[in-house]
Amino acid sequence: MKALLRSFIPHSLNTHPAEWSRSALGACLGIFVSALLSQQLFGLDVTLHLLGPIGASAVLLFAVSSGALAQPWSIIGSYLISALVALSCIQLFGHTVTAASVAVCSAIVIMCVCRCLHPPGAAVAISIITSKQELAALGLQVLWPVMLNASALLFTALIYNNLTRMRYPHIQPPSAPVLPQTERGFNSEDLDKALDDVGTFIDVSREDLEMILLMAEANAQQRNRA
Repeated sequence: MKALLRSFIPHSLNTHPAEWSRSALGACLGIFVSALLSQQLFGLDVTLHLLGPIGASAVLLFAVSSGALAQPWSIIGSYLISALVALSCIQLFGHTVTAASVAVCSAIVIMCVCRCLHPPGAAVAISIITSKQELAALGLQVLWPVMLNASALLFTALIYNNLTRMRYPHIQPPSAPVLPQTERGFNSEDLDKALDDVGTFIDVSREDLEMILLMAEANAQQRNRA
């Protein structure tokens, strides 16, 4: 029971207030640009129904832009897949809770297969299913406002993040500390097995995880030699 209660204690974000402010301002700008374009082209009602997914995506693209869930293909692919899945589920189940549940389930599987897992994509599917008049009634034409929102938010993130010295999209660093094999506490096979043992999704690429572990080992060795 104590272990369960401790799990509710929030972990440190390992970031500074300046980064919080940078992320918050970027999210604000991204939502404003996306909503403004959508409102001009598709009207206020359509825009409001899609603000939920955009808000969730903004958190990922501006606050945790180095994560696998926040990369360009993740948002573009997930929005497209989720919108198509939602339309299919409406044809099968109508505007029901069943349709929403099946749509989210199907979208997650297809996003994983296509390597574009992005949680707000599920919100896109639900938004379409629950909006009979504004979104679902558009049929395949709903792809236009959905993809406009995704593209506008992504474009804003590309400009803002890089202007504020946060490289986006995340690119693997050109080099990582290279330790002699005899000095390394693990090898690639050990890392692969550890990831298999975890067996759940981790929002960091295998390459980034290996680089972090190598940097930690290099720092530990430098400290021990000092």
